Amino acid sequence: MKSSSKQPVIFNSISELHKALGLPKPLHPLISLVNYGDVTTDTAELEKGMVFNFYKISYKKSFTGKIKYGQNYYDFDEGGLSFFSPHQVIMAMEDEADYGGYTLLIHPDFIAGHPLGQNMKHYGFFAYSVTEALYLSDKEKKVIIALFDNIGTELDSPIDQMSQEVLISQVELLLKYSKRFYSRQFITRRTASNDLLIRFEALLADYFDSDQPSLTGLPTVVQLAGPLNVSPHYLSDMLRTITGQNTQQHIHQKLIEKSKELLSTSQLTISEIAYKLGFEHPQSFNRTFKKKTNQSPLDFRQSFN
Repeated sequence: MKSSSKQPVIFNSISELHKALGLPKPLHPLISLVNYGDVTTDTAELEKGMVFNFYKISYKKSFTGKIKYGQNYYDFDEGGLSFFSPHQVIMAMEDEADYGGYTLLIHPDFIAGHPLGQNMKHYGFFAYSVTEALYLSDKEKKVIIALFDNIGTELDSPIDQMSQEVLISQVELLLKYSKRFYSRQFITRRTASNDLLIRFEALLADYFDSDQPSLTGLPTVVQLAGPLNVSPHYLSDMLRTITGQNTQQHIHQKLIEKSKELLSTSQLTISEIAYKLGFEHPQSFNRTFKKKTNQSPLDFRQSFN
């Protein structure tokens, strides 16, 4: 464990974190379930900044503070689940925060060599610079708490040949339910999701209506997510749930719409249109347009003559 007055405290192992929290050694060195009620030390210094070199999945049932993650904040006024990937800085922002609940700690080595080790990247919520946590209904809370309890029971049992498989299966189930509940959240919090969608579409339209594409090229998912204060993963997951298309698909759709507008209403050459839309080479524009419309730009323009 390394620390300094200006740097966050870095925890390379779960055992180091247990020691810092005044907890007994973990039952397993690579996976642990912590009940916040068991923490015996003053965590004020730790709350100024921590980096875990392992995954952290937390359920906070009565937390009323804010947690900084990356450049954004989790607001836990309602309680809920939060997901942190290795090497991210985590800070608590209010001294009065109540940390009631559980935290599941999983070292990457525990799932290395298992399909879950490769599949973790498919759970986009670990990559969210999340502006909101996963809020749970009472029914969903029961499901999540039951899964934490099952993991805790397995950790308390003697280790045998099936221990790792059983634990990984429980973790996978927890992640799959979380993915389902996040999809539900995008839908039930439709007002917030629709507001984000409207802002995204306006941002995309403004980009293509400006000279920006000819200066910097086609917009990237990262470029669009930044001004909306969400991560690229969060934006794509929200869009996919609400519209059926991810961010990249929306970019291509707007690109084709703008292409058709310029081809049908302007006197610009096809090469000029390609450069105006951010393509370095007209051939790339031709291929993209034909792939999306089954027509070449020239054929589309001639259909208006």
